[in-house]
Amino acid sequence: MEVLHERCCGLDVHKKSITACIITPKGKEIRTFSTMTSNLMELVDWVKNNRCSHVAMESTGDYWKPIFNLLELEELQPMVVNAQHIKTVPGRKTDVKDAEWIAKLLRHGLVEGSFIPNREQRELREIIRYRRSIIEERTREVNRLQKVLEGGNIKLSSVASNVLGVSGRNMLEAMINGESDPIKLADFAQKKLKTKKEELKLALDGRVGKHQLLMLEKQLSHIDYLNQLISELDEEIDARMAPFSEDLKLLDTIPGVGKRTAEQILAEIGTDMSRFPTPGHLCSWAGMTPGHDESAGKKRSSKTRKGNKKLRSALVEAARSVGRKKNSYLSAQYHRIAARRGKNRAAVAVGHTILTIVHILLTRKQAYMELGFDYFDNRKRDILIKNSIKRLESLGLTVSIQEQPAS
Repeated sequence: MEVLHERCCGLDVHKKSITACIITPKGKEIRTFSTMTSNLMELVDWVKNNRCSHVAMESTGDYWKPIFNLLELEELQPMVVNAQHIKTVPGRKTDVKDAEWIAKLLRHGLVEGSFIPNREQRELREIIRYRRSIIEERTREVNRLQKVLEGGNIKLSSVASNVLGVSGRNMLEAMINGESDPIKLADFAQKKLKTKKEELKLALDGRVGKHQLLMLEKQLSHIDYLNQLISELDEEIDARMAPFSEDLKLLDTIPGVGKRTAEQILAEIGTDMSRFPTPGHLCSWAGMTPGHDESAGKKRSSKTRKGNKKLRSALVEAARSVGRKKNSYLSAQYHRIAARRGKNRAAVAVGHTILTIVHILLTRKQAYMELGFDYFDNRKRDILIKNSIKRLESLGLTVSIQEQPAS
C-alpha cells in the first residue's frame, strides 16, 4: 500500500496510561506514558523530536481531550478516529498492538478523523451542554416537589398549570411558614387563577407533615439556586454568541426552534457549513438519517445510527414542539408521519428536516420561507380530489366538482 505519511504516531488512550507507537522510515518505536500533564508534555516532546506530522487516537470517552489540547497547541495535526473503524485483528488484542495498528492505518491514509470543532467552539459547546444539564436538573427537582405535594394530599397541580408560578409560589411559601387554612391559601391566587378559588380550596386541603414542609423548603431553595445559575450561564452564552447574532436570527425563523435551541445547534455544528458538503452529510453525522443494512437481497433494521446525542435530543425536542403548532409545513409533516409510523419516528423525521433547513439557511444566509400547512395537499391536489370522489361514490353519492372563485 502507498505510504501517505512517512512519520506518524498512533495513540491508545486510557484513563491512567497512554501507549504510543511512532512509525518512521527507520522503523517503529513504542512507549507508554502516564496521563498527568507533565507526562503528556514528555509525550508531545517525543512526538516532536521524531518529526511526526500526524497523530491519531481513538475517541474513547473524554480521555482524548487532554492530549488533543496539547497536540493542538503544538500544531501537530491531531486526529480523533472512531474506535469502531479501526478494530484490530481478533485474538491479538493488547495496548501495544492497538497503538501499532492505529499508526499503520494512519500511515497509509486508511483512517478518517472525526469532526472536532476549534477551541472557541468547544468551550461554547461545553457551557451550553452544562446549561442544558442544569435545566434538566431543575425539571427533575420540580417533579420531586410535585411528588412531595401529592404525598401531603395537596392537589395544586390538578388546578394550576404551573405549580411554581407567582400564585403557586406564594401558596407554597405560606405553607412552609405554617399556614394550613385552604381558604387563606386560596386567596394568594392571582390573575386567571382567581376564577378557580373554589377548586383551589379543595386542592389545598391536605395533610402535610413537618418532614414534607422541610423537603418543600429545601426544594424551593434548590430550584432558586438552579434558576440563578441558569441566568448566569445565559449571560456568558450571550456574550460568546454575540458574533453569531445574525445566524441565530436566521435559525430563530424556523418553527419550533427557539433561542436556546438555536444556540445549541450552532454550538454543536458551528456556522461554517463547508465541512458538510450537503445537508445529507450533516444529518448523517448527527445520527438523524435511517440506517442502511442489506445483505443477500434482504433489508434488515434501518434504525438511526449513533451520532451527536446532544444535537439529536435538541432536534427531537424542537420537532415535538412544532408538532403542536398550527398552519406550518413542519407540523403537517409531523402529523402525516405520526399517523402512519408513530410519534417517535415522526419526531426523528421532522428533526431531520429541521437540520436540513439549518444547513440551507446557514449556507445561503436567508430566512426560512414557510410552505404552509396545505403544502402536501396542494402538491397532490388532483390525486386527492380523485380519491375523495371515488370514496364518496362508493357510498352511493353523486358528486359534482366546482371551483370556488378566487377571493
